[in-house]
Amino acid sequence: MEKVVILGTGPAGLTAAIYLARANMNPVIIEGDQPGGQLTLTTEVENFPGFTDGIMGPELMDNMRKQAERFGAVFKRGWVTEADFSKKPFRMKADGIGEIEAESVILSTGASAKLLNIPGEKDNIGKGVSTCATCDGFFFRGKKVLIIGGGDSAMEEANFLTKFADNVTIVHRRDELRASKIMQDRARENQKISWKLNRTPVEVLSESDKVTGLKVLNNETGEEEVLETDGIFVAIGHRPNTGFLGSQIDLDESGYITVKPGTTETNIKGVFACGDVQDKRYRQAITAAGTGCMAALDAERYLEGDAILDWSETLNQGQ
Repeated sequence: MEKVVILGTGPAGLTAAIYLARANMNPVIIEGDQPGGQLTLTTEVENFPGFTDGIMGPELMDNMRKQAERFGAVFKRGWVTEADFSKKPFRMKADGIGEIEAESVILSTGASAKLLNIPGEKDNIGKGVSTCATCDGFFFRGKKVLIIGGGDSAMEEANFLTKFADNVTIVHRRDELRASKIMQDRARENQKISWKLNRTPVEVLSESDKVTGLKVLNNETGEEEVLETDGIFVAIGHRPNTGFLGSQIDLDESGYITVKPGTTETNIKGVFACGDVQDKRYRQAITAAGTGCMAALDAERYLEGDAILDWSETLNQGQ
């Protein structure tokens, strides 16, 4: 039986592994189908502290992994399909590994950006196709970009991108937006934003590993047209990777894990959550790493028999 098992190897999971390994907690980290998380799909990362000239996403994650291994963290490649948190020890089944028993578990399985699943999209991620304006907007200074989506996230990212791009075009498959009125108004008032509504994306076009355009279907005329662009930002939402948990862990209406405020504790003692799987607001590498540190410290206290008090008890003590 393991002391602590960490599910996921993004910035949150790897930071938790570093802290726990240094504390001699012998963490075991289960890698999913995308070791390193979403940062392995990005190119240069310029907003992670400590790298004055930036660092490539895959290199940053590889460095974190090596740092955790240096202190004794053990990595196993597998995909957890079932989890039983109803009693101790906790039990999980993972393809490629078998059954795992643990005294505590840290859930850092992240959230996957929803994609359009059209030709040329996945092939050009990191080459002009992005799912994070905050991460990659800087690289499109003075360029022409497209935002695909009609919700609040798309409006917010479109406004953000106007700080860098000369022109931002919002592409949406319907003639009406899902975004709130205030977010729509902000986007429509921005003179750098133009619109291509009632268009369904069909194919991402590229030349020499560089995005050149987006082929769309005009839903009114039935004709195809090509929108020339330097970059395409897909903003149709994220999907937290929580499907294997069933109904054991409390989730919000969007499927994200809910934690007690100020901690990484879930509704089950000994099970903690960090990173994007419990964060639908920020979704940044640095915030994920921060909660990974919190989860490690919470798990360490729990394993040492000094579990954090219930939130209500903490409030009562502060009164």
